[in-house]
Amino acid sequence: MAWADIVTIAPLLASILLAAAIVLVDMALPGRRTPVLLVSFAGLAVVTALIFITGQESATAFGGAYVVDPLTTFLDLLFVSIVALTILFAPDYLEPRDLPLAEFCATLVFAMSGAMLISAAADLLVLFLGLELMVLPGYLLAGFAKRDALSTEGAIKYFLLGSFSSAIFLFGLAFVWGLTGTTRVSGVADALSTIVAGGAPLSAGLAMGLAFLTAGVAFKIAAVPFHYWTPDAYQGSPTPVTGYLSVGPKIGAFALIIRLFVEALGPVQADWMPVIWVLAALTMTLGNLVALTQTNVKRMLAYSSIAHTGYMLVGLTAYAAGQIDGLEGLLYYGAAYTFMNLGAFAVVAALQRRPGVTSSLDTFAGLGRREPILGILMTLFMLSLTGIPPTAGFFGKAYVILAAVEAGPPVNYLAIIAVLNAAMAAFYYLRVVVYMYMRDPAGEPTVSRHGVLVWVGLAVTTFATIVFGLFPSALVDVVTNAARAVVRA
Repeated sequence: MAWADIVTIAPLLASILLAAAIVLVDMALPGRRTPVLLVSFAGLAVVTALIFITGQESATAFGGAYVVDPLTTFLDLLFVSIVALTILFAPDYLEPRDLPLAEFCATLVFAMSGAMLISAAADLLVLFLGLELMVLPGYLLAGFAKRDALSTEGAIKYFLLGSFSSAIFLFGLAFVWGLTGTTRVSGVADALSTIVAGGAPLSAGLAMGLAFLTAGVAFKIAAVPFHYWTPDAYQGSPTPVTGYLSVGPKIGAFALIIRLFVEALGPVQADWMPVIWVLAALTMTLGNLVALTQTNVKRMLAYSSIAHTGYMLVGLTAYAAGQIDGLEGLLYYGAAYTFMNLGAFAVVAALQRRPGVTSSLDTFAGLGRREPILGILMTLFMLSLTGIPPTAGFFGKAYVILAAVEAGPPVNYLAIIAVLNAAMAAFYYLRVVVYMYMRDPAGEPTVSRHGVLVWVGLAVTTFATIVFGLFPSALVDVVTNAARAVVRA
């Protein structure tokens, strides 16, 4: 290992060392909240600084298996933001339930290191390694409330189906490796370009590989019909964990899709585009239809998360049809969705600070009067998730839909489906607002005191949701550079 390689992977090494440091601090000072949080946030600040430093120019490590480019930098900063916000929201929820904060923080950071490895992977084996490093801590987090039967049930479903999907994904990688004779992403793309240039039809082996790969990643992003684990895992998990699971593994899986489908399998994008078209249409529609029937806000947001996966797949489909704007829209949507969805889950977690409080719609009745600030913030996040201007969610939907329109048929039909689904989603998002301002709570309402960390996290998510809506160009330039870094000339 050369010194240049160590410098290139410095952010990844720092994240692994941070997870170990959190564990050591907890061993030295067991049960102490402040040292754990100080080490966590100081370490995340160091990781962020290293991401900026190493991201100043493109570089590779380990013979090209690890690459740093604008996409790596963008995704790594997004992963750090997800983990930092989740840690901010967690203590007020975990401590009243006697759930260990240090283990929570360390597990989150370990998951972040896996996601960072995916974002920089330029080799099929490194991609798979990063995927497993990201999802294994997710299984632990889903069952973090081990004395809760619902949490255990959701974690078991997540683990079993996740293990099957990882095996299926690995089979797909094996087919592609065997067909092309290389595990390098660039090598796979070159081999497939040669096959396509020769006019050779899609071979049976490559078709099998694409099928396995698509099924594997579809599970990771909770696309229909591979979504069955999502509602139970989300509802049973502690609410801060649910917020993380709704964005962290999803963004990580889309990073994998970009590295694999856009870069490695780009030459055969005409072959996998119709499959992604169908997945996008089914995922949007079923996610929204089932969300309409939910009376539990966490479960509603779980099905909503499935629908948002469909919107992001619209951007991927538009890219496969020749519109790079679709890839830019996907990245923009991922960033916008991260902040508005984490903000929504933070409000749910804040209301559930006292053990025994459910996440049903009745819990939100009268919230706008008894806790006006939380009511206003939840309204903002619901409007953004709906896609109402001028919020970040509006521009996220606008960019992927416009890219689909410009791609022409049959992708522009997805734009129509997306608009109809967005209108459908307005019903269940705005229903929460109706309960907050137009329904009276059952019994004597109680007002909880929320910690400083919760308010800091809500301030960050609110700021991002508003700024990305009012000044979308602040993010557009970043995602444009990130998207163009992976598109082959």
